[in-house]
Amino acid sequence: MLLDRLISEFDQMLRTVTDQISAKRPVPVSQSINQTADLTQADRKEVARLMRVNHVGEICAQALYQGQALATEDQELQQFFLKSAQEESDHLAWLKSRLDELEGSTSLLNPLWYAGAFGLGFVAGKFSDKTSLALMAETEHQVEAHLQNHLSRLPAADTQSQAILEQMRKEEVQHGNAARARGGPDLPLWARLGMRVGAKIMTKTAYYL
Repeated sequence: MLLDRLISEFDQMLRTVTDQISAKRPVPVSQSINQTADLTQADRKEVARLMRVNHVGEICAQALYQGQALATEDQELQQFFLKSAQEESDHLAWLKSRLDELEGSTSLLNPLWYAGAFGLGFVAGKFSDKTSLALMAETEHQVEAHLQNHLSRLPAADTQSQAILEQMRKEEVQHGNAARARGGPDLPLWARLGMRVGAKIMTKTAYYL
C-alpha cells in the first residue's frame, strides 16, 4: 500500500539523517598500518572535511534511489534501485565511521540534502523509467570523478580513507554501468551541466557545514 511505503520512506529518511544506518558489510581496511596516527592536525582537519563532503554525497545517493524506487511502477526496477540504495547505505556507514575516527562531524544540512535528492529522484522516476535510469547513470559518472579527485587530495599517509574511497569508487562505476545496461540514455547537455553546478554548490557548502 502507498501509505505503508510512505511510512517506510519516512523511517528511512530519519535513520539516514540521524546517522542510524548500519553497514551490512565491513569497512574496507587498508593493508598499511599507517591509518591515522601519522596525520598532522591540519591533515586530519582537511581529511575530515573531505569525508564530510563524501558523506553528504552518499546521503544524496541514498535519497535519490529511494525516491526513484518509490516512483517507479516496475517492481524489478524498484528492487534494482533499493539494492543500489543498500550499497550506498554501506558507504554512508563507512564514511561516518571514518569521520568518528578523525573526530569530524557530518553536515548540519543533511536533512536539506536528503529532501532535495529524494525529490529529484521521485520526479525523474515519475517522468519515465528511462529518465530515472539516465539520472542514475549520470549521477554515478559524476560521483566517480568526484571520488577520484578526492583520492588525489588525500595525504599519502591516510591509507584508510584511501581504501574506503577506492572501494566506493569501484561500486559507483558498477551502479552507473548497471543503469546504462538497463537502457539508461545520456541526459541532455543542459541537464548534465545543471547537475554539475548543483554538485559544486553542495560540495562547497558541505566542506564547511
